[in-house]
Amino acid sequence: MIFAGVNYWSILAAAVAGFLFGGLYYGLLSKHWLAAIGKSMEEVQKTGMARPMLVSALGLLVMAWVLAGIVGHLGPGQVTLRNGIITGALCWLGFVATTIATNHAYGGGKPALTLIDSAHWLGVLLIQGAVIGAMGVNA
Repeated sequence: MIFAGVNYWSILAAAVAGFLFGGLYYGLLSKHWLAAIGKSMEEVQKTGMARPMLVSALGLLVMAWVLAGIVGHLGPGQVTLRNGIITGALCWLGFVATTIATNHAYGGGKPALTLIDSAHWLGVLLIQGAVIGAMGVNA
């Protein structure tokens, strides 16, 4: 499926940047995240990381593709770094933060987990929006 003006390189770059950010982010906050989910590193490693990482990579590709479509809908000349970041932030606020907060509330998740996970996705969407906006659209 081809959409006019979508820069597929920007989508791939945005997905990779988001994935790398997630690795760095959760690497730095691993102790806090483990405490928030109530598990040890050994417990997490037992279940393996291949499946979650594959799901994450595919999810980030879809997220970047949809974000590129939303930014592209701003109109000609509007796919900019600034508009990419603003759109990423608004998507996070309207869809991601609200969903995470709701799911964690019903699941009895700790507020720290909601904060950690929500901040991660804010970072991802800001980075993806910046990459997509900076790389622009295909002519």
